[in-house]
Amino acid sequence: MRVKLVVAYHGAGFRGFAVNAGVETVGGTLGAALARALGQPVVLTCAGRTDAGVHAWGQVVSFDVDADDVDLVRVQRSVNRQCRPRIVVREAAVVDGTFDARRSALARCYRYTIVNRPVPDPFLAATTWWVDQPLDLAAMRLAADPLIGEHDFAAFCRRPKPGPGLAPPSLIRRVLDARWHDQGEGVLRFDLDASSFCHQMVRAVVGTLVAMGTGRRRAGQMRSILASGDRARAAELAPPQGLCLWEVCYRSPGAPGVGSRI
Repeated sequence: MRVKLVVAYHGAGFRGFAVNAGVETVGGTLGAALARALGQPVVLTCAGRTDAGVHAWGQVVSFDVDADDVDLVRVQRSVNRQCRPRIVVREAAVVDGTFDARRSALARCYRYTIVNRPVPDPFLAATTWWVDQPLDLAAMRLAADPLIGEHDFAAFCRRPKPGPGLAPPSLIRRVLDARWHDQGEGVLRFDLDASSFCHQMVRAVVGTLVAMGTGRRRAGQMRSILASGDRARAAELAPPQGLCLWEVCYRSPGAPGVGSRI
């Protein structure tokens, strides 16, 4: 049987999602809890390998179970008892054997939240970036528009090391939407939707947009930074705690090419 989970987690204290021996990760903790609940080890595939300190509300995980039937309600309760409140399984379902949490995804939707006030908020500090300088939201919205479409995002990505004898992996990505929202009371939200992301892409984009919002960079520079492919042209990374993998889009059953958000 193949099982799909929708998982939320608070990324603080975890060294990212991917299983990594010797350090605490979301995947390692979740996989161990599932093994105890199911009575057998599982190999997890996730929709997005979030970095250290990054959160998720709609992470999707798939894995196979060697059984004809599984009480997923019991499994969900068991995992949540073991992992709460840092990791919570929001949904659990049996899916077709062709489903793959990563390869079947049409888009990933990340959300970055900023508190833009003179005084920080202790109740939002763990899931937002506090920026005390006034931000020009109109400039940041203008600068976000050139991101939409298919581009080489080398200027905003940590370049991966190619394997022996292999060419460097492509950093071309297709951005579906890039949009700022004013939540009121100094809370700003940036949603970035793409077919896939490269390492540190969202944090580099947000860091550069904030530099434009504070006037350290001009909004009109976004196109040239993107075209340059030079990581040194973009600004520093936004801190990880403001970033959240919000949701993942998959093909609707019976409707080829149509994405449905979870």
